[in-house]
Amino acid sequence: MKSVVLLSGGLDSTVSFAHALRESEVALCLTFDYGQRAANQEKKAAAALAAHYRVEHLVVELPFLRDITSTALVRGDLDLPEPDRTGLDDFAASTASAAAVWVPNRNGVFINIAAAFAESRQCGLVVTGFNREEAVTFPDNSTDFVAAAGHALSFSTMNKVKVVSYTQRLDKVEIIKFGLRLGIPFRHIWSCYRGYEKMCGSCESCQRFKRASEQAGLDTTAFFV
Repeated sequence: MKSVVLLSGGLDSTVSFAHALRESEVALCLTFDYGQRAANQEKKAAAALAAHYRVEHLVVELPFLRDITSTALVRGDLDLPEPDRTGLDDFAASTASAAAVWVPNRNGVFINIAAAFAESRQCGLVVTGFNREEAVTFPDNSTDFVAAAGHALSFSTMNKVKVVSYTQRLDKVEIIKFGLRLGIPFRHIWSCYRGYEKMCGSCESCQRFKRASEQAGLDTTAFFV
């Protein structure tokens, strides 16, 4: 079966992409620019990963999503949450952090756009890169969401495009170990909410990546400021 991969250049989508190459014929990788702070670094990372695996890569601009988003993931005048390690597993703290970077219906929009490309290219799969750890506070990372999105696409696409995430049932440590087994080029990954030259190491996304890397035995010291 042919597939379209949602590739942000982050850890989850990269590992899911690498496994999709084994499970399907990946026809296209899509990256979205919705005005997020890290847009340029994400596009650079995704382009490098797609080139590494010799898959076509396309960037879709979504300026309307930038315009309707009022949180710190897009707005540079707001402070991004910088939780400490203990806060990563605290439900109340993580819920507040998730709200501070929420983008309205982001993953729903992404999946529907990807499904349109998939149907137009005779692809039966849309591959996403969610994870169990963040699904606790991001409902659009959950298995229920993926099942519901796939059900909706069975009505809205002629070829009944399905949605799958090969990392969805894994936490970050398990995803890194999976990526190591797949031999992914970790040096290309961008898992930071900010758009500095290197990953900041202090935002929640960086904190989760750093913690998981240490526990999985992956040296990412050179990746961070």
